[in-house]
Amino acid sequence: MTSVLISGASIAGPALACFLRRRGFTVTVVERAPALRPGGQAVNVRGVALTVAERMGILAGVRQCHTHMNGMSMLDGDGKELWRSEEVALSSGRLDSDDVELLREDLSRLIHDRTEAGVEYLFGDSITSRVQDEHGVRATFERAAPRDFDLVVGADGLHSNVRRLVFGPEREFVHHLGTYVSIFSVDNYLSLENWQTWFNDGDIGGVIYPVRGNTELRVNLGFKAGEPVAYDHRDVEAQKRLVAERFAHGRWEVPRLLKAMWDAPDFYFDSMAQVRMERWSEGRVTLLGDAGYCDSPLSGQGTSQALVGAYVLAAELARSGHETAFAAYEERMRPWAELNQALVESNHRRLEEVPSEESPLEQVKNAIRLPSS
Repeated sequence: MTSVLISGASIAGPALACFLRRRGFTVTVVERAPALRPGGQAVNVRGVALTVAERMGILAGVRQCHTHMNGMSMLDGDGKELWRSEEVALSSGRLDSDDVELLREDLSRLIHDRTEAGVEYLFGDSITSRVQDEHGVRATFERAAPRDFDLVVGADGLHSNVRRLVFGPEREFVHHLGTYVSIFSVDNYLSLENWQTWFNDGDIGGVIYPVRGNTELRVNLGFKAGEPVAYDHRDVEAQKRLVAERFAHGRWEVPRLLKAMWDAPDFYFDSMAQVRMERWSEGRVTLLGDAGYCDSPLSGQGTSQALVGAYVLAAELARSGHETAFAAYEERMRPWAELNQALVESNHRRLEEVPSEESPLEQVKNAIRLPSS
């Protein structure tokens, strides 16, 4: 029985674990966080990724967790409405689409629940080294004892630990897009009801939308920066100071949002960036999702790409040995990954104009053929 170590327990890692376990693999998932991570933005399951969710057995749950937005408004820096739409929203696309927008934490929980009984999870731990030969991979951990696996998959996001250990430093693969974003939760003091409110004020802006039956707001505050900004992606307090500095002169509800940010227990901050690599595999190690081909949240396709990538990789590993499987996985996924990365430029332009009902996303979201189930 083939044993697989997966690093990362957000979306891509548990999705891969689900499909591999069904095919008889022994799967261990290691995650640096002490438990499933709370918070995060609303994400989208679109097009072909809905088929993957159905085959995983979570589509009904995904639809039940739908954010159900009725439209959006775009405001200027003073809070004056520039335009509104009841047909299209920037974060979720056409509101009459079969695509589903839901909170990242809800999707993570749905997938984890499908794997909890048959997959080993090592929370609060991380891979520190790996040595591989023709027989397998010896992995050492920060806490757990060293263990041997047949394969290792890095599904650990933009700042992938596995990618660093196997392929080299992050700076060689991560390409910043000049934008940074923070995400956190506050009470719905604006009394928004199923309505997104965006604002754009020069180099700063963001979106606020209600969740949890309109009882809570998810706040996304972003800023542009001509040069890469130095920050520690694990120092939350320093990240909050950085956001506060960039938004110090913000108008409208910005001062109140910044005050709430300091008490937010689920604060998240990172750069908008893409990962571009000539290859995703090395020997018995491969990368999945953002770790290997992040397109950034600006594409709106990162979650769908993680789900589809997990399904394709599991299907190929079930068919053949790892060398052939990794090559087939990359051959099928790479063209689609490049199309998703190309969406970012068009989505950037949409922030400054009333969105049309048609966008390149409508074609891209189905521009890959799944292996047979």
